[in-house]
Amino acid sequence: MPLYALCDQETLDARGLDLEAFVTLCQKHHATIIQYRNKCSDQRVVKKALIALRQQWDGILIVNDALELVSFCDGVHLGQEDLQKIDTDPTRAIMMVRQHIGKEKWLGVSTHNRAEILQANDWDVTYVGLGAYRPSATKAVSTVLGDRLDALAALSTHDVAAIGGVRFDDTFAHVTYRVIGSALYES
Repeated sequence: MPLYALCDQETLDARGLDLEAFVTLCQKHHATIIQYRNKCSDQRVVKKALIALRQQWDGILIVNDALELVSFCDGVHLGQEDLQKIDTDPTRAIMMVRQHIGKEKWLGVSTHNRAEILQANDWDVTYVGLGAYRPSATKAVSTVLGDRLDALAALSTHDVAAIGGVRFDDTFAHVTYRVIGSALYES
């Protein structure tokens, strides 16, 4: 099951790591995707980080939330709240995003329950993030799915990335990618 590495800038800063050290960790663990998340900096800083990551990373590079920076990477991941900011109708929001980024870019969206998975089945997305599997050290979560995650993943018509507290030894029958955040820094 491919590894999808979450590069959270706050976590990097707290641990005294730079982007180069993070990419080295990803290469060591054979990650195929990096998602860069920076909730605290302005767009200029995020753009600079994406450019630096692209110079070091040959795999898939996804930006979290920053739709306007998708040209510097391979795609964008949006949460349910991000969709609401684009349009109150999430289906229209997805259509608007897809029109903006084109068919060649990856588009991921977070899901947390059966209703969101079933709704996402009708969307033109590359994958859905599903979780949280466990409580996470990189993001506050309100719902923990635990063992229900795999059964919900089976309902998706898209590839599924298990998110939230996922560890290297976790296995799933219906999940395409394991999104590793904190566990990557501790390896």
